[in-house]
Amino acid sequence: EIRLAESGGGSVQAGGSLRLSCAGGPRYMYSVYCMAWFRQAPGKEREEVASLESNGATRYADSVKGRFTISKDNTKRTLYLQMNNLKPEDTATYFCAAESSCGRRWTDFGAWGQGTQVTVSA
Repeated sequence: EIRLAESGGGSVQAGGSLRLSCAGGPRYMYSVYCMAWFRQAPGKEREEVASLESNGATRYADSVKGRFTISKDNTKRTLYLQMNNLKPEDTATYFCAAESSCGRRWTDFGAWGQGTQVTVSA
């Protein structure tokens, strides 16, 4: 079982920045797996924020394009999400996930972290 752990969440004002980190799992996972960030706001379905394929291809939700950047450091076994120009609608619990291929729904991913809360005030 692959266990991941997020960190870096917090409370910021609109326009601020945060960088989330996700650590854990075997080193090979960072080289060959698809890794992604999801978020879930109260009463809403978990949605994909960004994904990073093993070949380096990235995908972003339209709502975060130009503001968020997904990246990873294979040697540190860490996935990152740099979030700039945060908006109140970005408030949610953020989860990292990993799977052998990039699906589009959270149900396509088998390895998860416990989540980290991001709160953006107006």
